[in-house]
This record gives sequence, C-alpha cells and structure tokens, in this order.
Amino acid sequence: MNILVCGGAGYIGAHMCMQLAASGHGVFVFDNLSTGHAEAVRWGELIQGDLTVTGDLDRAFKRQNYSAVMHFSAKSLVGESMLHPELYYHNNVTGTLNLLDAMVRHDVKALIFSSSASVYGTPAYSPIDEQHPKAPINPYGRSKLMVETMLADFDAAFGVRSVSLRYFNAAGADPGGVIGEDHDTETHLIPNVLKSVLQPEAHSLRIFGNDYDTPDGTCIRDYIHVVDLCGAHMKALDYLLQGGKTEAFNLGNGKGFSVLDVINAAQKVTGQDINYSIQARRLGDPAVLVASSTKAKSTLGWTPKYTDLNKIIETAWRWHRTQHA
Repeated sequence: MNILVCGGAGYIGAHMCMQLAASGHGVFVFDNLSTGHAEAVRWGELIQGDLTVTGDLDRAFKRQNYSAVMHFSAKSLVGESMLHPELYYHNNVTGTLNLLDAMVRHDVKALIFSSSASVYGTPAYSPIDEQHPKAPINPYGRSKLMVETMLADFDAAFGVRSVSLRYFNAAGADPGGVIGEDHDTETHLIPNVLKSVLQPEAHSLRIFGNDYDTPDGTCIRDYIHVVDLCGAHMKALDYLLQGGKTEAFNLGNGKGFSVLDVINAAQKVTGQDINYSIQARRLGDPAVLVASSTKAKSTLGWTPKYTDLNKIIETAWRWHRTQHA
C-alpha cells in the first residue's frame, strides 16, 4: 500500500517511515521541514509542503493514490502554546482541517492521527483510561482535542474513518542507532539529560519544578518507546483497513517515572554523574500523567516491547553517542 506520512521528516514520523518501508509499503513524506530534517527521509519520497497551503496538499495527493494517511505534523511545545496559542490553532487545527478537506477531495478514507495525553488535562485519577474527562489545560492539548472532534464529524459526514493515538511521553531511538531524536530546540527530558553528559559545557540540565505533589517533588510521566509507538500505528493501520470504526486509544507503558527517576536511570546507563539545576515550573505541566493502554491492547492487539526505563534510555544513549562522535 501507499501511505502518505505527514510530518515524516520528524522524530516519530521518520521512525514510522522506517517501519512502513520494512513492511513493504510505499512511503511518501509530506513535510515543510520547519522542525523535521530532509536527511531523515531515507524511506520514501519527500514532498515538501505545508498543511496550511491547500495547493501543497493537492499536489501531494495528485502524486499518488494513497490507502491511508498518517498525521504527525503538529506543533507540540506546551510552554510555547501558552505564549503563542495562535500558532497552535493555525497549524494544528486549521492545518488538519485542510488535510481532511484534501482527503475528501481525493477520496482517501483512512487517517491515523497523533493525538496526545494532553487532551485529559490534570488527571482526576491514575492511570488514565480513554473514559477520563477531557479537560486540557493548555492550547496544545485543546488543539488536539479540537482535531479529535473534527475527526468524528468528518467520519459522520464523509466516511473518513480515523484512529487517534493519544501518546504519553515518546522516548528512545531506533535500537540499531540509525535514527533518533534530533530537535533543534530540545525540550524532552531524556535527550536533554544525555546531552548534558556528552556536552556539559553546552547543555546544562534544568529540572522545571521540584514542588509537585509527587513522592520526590518532580513531575511523573509515562515513557513509551518510539518503536512501540510506531508499532501501534501499524496495528491501527490494519484495524482501519479491515473496516474498524473511528476510535481513540491511549499509548503508554502504564508505569510512571519521575524526572529524578529518569536522571538516576541515565546515570546507571551512562556510568556518569549527572548535574542539574532546579528551575521554576513550566506553564501547563500536570504533576502526573500515566496511561492505561488496556483498550489498545485488547482492540488493536498491541503490546509495548520496551517497558524497562533503562532499556529505553540505552537506545537513546546509543544514538546520541554516535551523533556526538
């Protein structure tokens, strides 16, 4: 099958293209390269364009007949969304609306959407299942929830079926070290911890808040390996193409690790002490986010392979060392 991967030059998108190609699918990457990297497009053809430009989308859809679209193209920095909500509604909401319109015009009926745990807001209970109230506390999360609402409406009106995959914290890298996490401005904890080890003079490690209502005062998150995320997308693709209905699924390990837990694990993996400083909390950060992925396991038949934090960090460490060398 031919799959259009929007945002396929980014961290998760590039890993997805690798898995799709390994499964024999034709891969076509649609990306504006604002945060992705052209050199990451190794498994398929790059169609450079922007979701907010209708002509770019029509050009991409005229290039090939697609069985499905995978959508990774989103702005995703919580703090930035608090300061510049207009960027998030323009890119994440308007851009996705343009994509859905193009799918209707070109008769493509299956979409897998990268949603987020941020649609839930501050947890009322943990672990979070899909029935948890949706009350996002930042524009990033609100933009994701708006898209999920649009997806339900486009299914009802046009028969565009979709799966929304609500990620918790994506982490790790290709175990073979071929690709990994490479953001120009890195905000994710694990790569920042590892960069502080490899280049301490250039990358000082900061912890944002140590006064949360958690055992050690730092935020607790559920880390899910990027390879496992992509595996869930493959399962979701099969589900849709076999006639599955529009649905949303959480993707996580069901285990919570604090910021200090991650630092301690990284010290074991790297064999080095890790220094850090405490900063004020970031805007829009809940204290705890841990997933229940029971629904994805039962409906999609998905099971994460990387459940050990040390193993997740080891794959990232392997890739970062190679890049540093």
